[in-house]
Amino acid sequence: MEKQHGQMNAPYPGTNLPPEYPPQYPPAALQGPPGYPGYPGPQVGYPGPQAGYPGPHAGYSIPPAGYSGAGPVHFPVQHQPVYNQPGGPAGVPWMPAPPPPSGCPPGLEYLSQIDQILVHQQIELLEVLTGFETNNKYEIKNSFGQRIYFAAEDTDCCTRNCCGASRPFTMRIIDNMGREVITLERPLRCDSCCCPCCLQEIEIHAPPGVPVGYVIQTWHPCLPKFTIQNERREDVLKITGPCVVCSCCADVDFEIKSLDEETIVGKISKQWTGFVREAFTDADNFGIQFPLDLDVKMKAVMLGACFLIDFMFFERSGNSE
Repeated sequence: MEKQHGQMNAPYPGTNLPPEYPPQYPPAALQGPPGYPGYPGPQVGYPGPQAGYPGPHAGYSIPPAGYSGAGPVHFPVQHQPVYNQPGGPAGVPWMPAPPPPSGCPPGLEYLSQIDQILVHQQIELLEVLTGFETNNKYEIKNSFGQRIYFAAEDTDCCTRNCCGASRPFTMRIIDNMGREVITLERPLRCDSCCCPCCLQEIEIHAPPGVPVGYVIQTWHPCLPKFTIQNERREDVLKITGPCVVCSCCADVDFEIKSLDEETIVGKISKQWTGFVREAFTDADNFGIQFPLDLDVKMKAVMLGACFLIDFMFFERSGNSE
């Protein structure tokens, strides 16, 4: 009877341990064999951790965000935007590459999931200060501001400064891996509206060396008009601009239409960027809208049409054209 009474008044009921030897329980992380329900936990009256338990070490490192052991099994890892890739300023995120559709030229898979492109020309300080024409550079982004491509003109100094906005050029467009995925070729042509025998055009290659389409100027006495052709030089779409191409305090829209010009399927817009930038630089911003299900090759051709329109009507700084 006294023995039973002693056990009830002991520091740890149910044991014969002295106060300085608390009972040892297996850790909760031990799960046992499959189907084992687990250890039931400390008995009633267990005092818990001793006072002064230091907790985790101060230098314990937190697993990185992409750590495969963090979160549930098969949980998709969200990759961070890619920065500081070849071409363009640092700190601008690149659009993640989607899976390429069947028959898509390499590098054009980015265009398969978008229906809008933003083209932002970079301001060249040397050109602003001296008037010396430099190679144009552009950032090409989606509607979320993620960079899709970076475009850089490849023209010699003499051609740029002697021929001005009418110059022939090669535009090289690279992706986030630094690969040249699209090449634009503009030959030297007469820019007079009174001479319909030698009109403007641009050829689009994707990848370089493989033509995917053409943009051909269509003669008209009042309106800027263009025809979009596929790689077989078959007419696909039309582009029609306004009678007066003036960007003063408003956007200028070039409508993309069906061949019969009855249906508007998209547009290329020269965006107003403010009086100071418009007056003292030729750095322009454009927006291109087209159907989401349009063939990626034709989307690349629309990009070529945007550059041709920029050089024909908006390349002259300080000009309202």
